[in-house]
Amino acid sequence: MTSASARIVVVGDIVTDVVAMLSGPLAAGSDTPAGIRVTGGGQAANTAAWLAWRGHPVTLVGAVGADDAGRSRLAELTGLGVRCAVRRYPDDPTGTVIVLAGDGERTMITERGANLRLAPDDVAAALAEAPDAAHLHLSAYTLLDAGSREAGRRALAVARERGLTTSVDAASAEPLRRVGPAAFLAWVRDVDLLLANADEATVLAGPGSPADQARTLAGVTRHAVVKNGADGSVWAERDGGMVDAAARRVPVRDVTGAGDAFAAGLLAAWVTGAGPAESLGRAAELGAAAVSTLGARPVANRLG
Repeated sequence: MTSASARIVVVGDIVTDVVAMLSGPLAAGSDTPAGIRVTGGGQAANTAAWLAWRGHPVTLVGAVGADDAGRSRLAELTGLGVRCAVRRYPDDPTGTVIVLAGDGERTMITERGANLRLAPDDVAAALAEAPDAAHLHLSAYTLLDAGSREAGRRALAVARERGLTTSVDAASAEPLRRVGPAAFLAWVRDVDLLLANADEATVLAGPGSPADQARTLAGVTRHAVVKNGADGSVWAERDGGMVDAAARRVPVRDVTGAGDAFAAGLLAAWVTGAGPAESLGRAAELGAAAVSTLGARPVANRLG
């Protein structure tokens, strides 16, 4: 069993989210009223933020621009308690994502920016400077972007060499389609845990029930979790074990970042020795907190 103080190293994207909560269906070619908020985002950064909010030691490895947005994103994360091993690039902007949210769904329009500059040596150096690290969690955006792919692969390789457990969040269905499921599954083969939502699982495992998809993916990785929104989640193990968990029913304000919070809750429990059922329960708890919050990050003064 790993100590509760064991550090999780999260590798991947840091962005500015411009979240537009639409008042109704998008009126193409015209105006649609919305509530608009600018906030920190990025799958890896969000997961690190939720881990820190729960009091778990976490280091974030990533890249931002040497711009006001980059300074703001790092200040937010540091304020939440995240240790940032982040390089700032003067010639690239901090990544930005425009999020169109409404009716429990969201569509993302992305400029990857400095995230594409994440380098293998930066990842290796960050791991060398985290002797208390026990687990590495990788946002698959790092693998799905050709510019940062080698950094993602190096992260998994160095983590294995150091004896860390590893996990990967599958990130997004459309980029998975572009690179192809065979290539992606080859990159993540034998990681300890793969997380995917329903759309991502369908790309990677084909159509089927969440249980069947999780079982298929667990044949590639050691464990696989398929998230199915309000219908809960399922955890499959390579040896055939299977656990289902219900989602928590709460009023939904914004689903942005819910999967990232889910991952944080799951990992914070699992790395300290919790089994699949307890880990999924903790994941559902943080996922519910996320959908009850506007934006992808926890509110700092809610801690405790």
